[in-house]
Amino acid sequence: MLAADFSRMGEEVVRVADAGAELIHLDVMDGNFVPNLAIGPQLIKSIRRYTELPFDVHLMIATPQNYIDVFADAGADYITFHVEIDGQVEAVIDQIKTRGIKVGLALRPKTPISAVKPYLDDIDLVLPMSVEPGFGGQKFMMGTLAKLNQLNEWMEAGDREIDIEVDGGINHENAALVGSRGATILVAGTAIFGSDDLKEAIDSLRKAASEACC
Repeated sequence: MLAADFSRMGEEVVRVADAGAELIHLDVMDGNFVPNLAIGPQLIKSIRRYTELPFDVHLMIATPQNYIDVFADAGADYITFHVEIDGQVEAVIDQIKTRGIKVGLALRPKTPISAVKPYLDDIDLVLPMSVEPGFGGQKFMMGTLAKLNQLNEWMEAGDREIDIEVDGGINHENAALVGSRGATILVAGTAIFGSDDLKEAIDSLRKAASEACC
């Protein structure tokens, strides 16, 4: 939703829901962990009534442990936080689970994929960022593909069923690349909201990813 029109966010949620989106991804930024500020709990709470789609709240903040309850109360269905946080990753995972919310774990492009491996049995979603977190409209980093390959190897070896989400620069050209490497959730902002036909944009991304994976 970072690419949506913030002056009418509720209507934008309805637009993408009606166009076939299956999840609403909300980027929370604190101006510290990333050099930008975006989306707070009040906004999330205000748009929760516009759709029953799951809200994936991506906390790009240094101390998520201080805000889990706030975002849970605002209506999060998933809370995704970064492995690079200031604090104990295990404790934050437990804190989120206590609220009955699904747990996602993200990592920056420069962080090795091995950083998330110890937590794969305890989370519902893993998100290797395909751009530097903090700003929309960036170009997809091809190095993400190697991380997806490694995640798939670990999934198969451990017989795990965890969603693999890709966020950053996703478009019609690379949707098949990530889909063929096991990505199950594609987060797209500019590719959708920059299109004249939201449904066509969403359908095209979904088709490219699903056909590549099967």
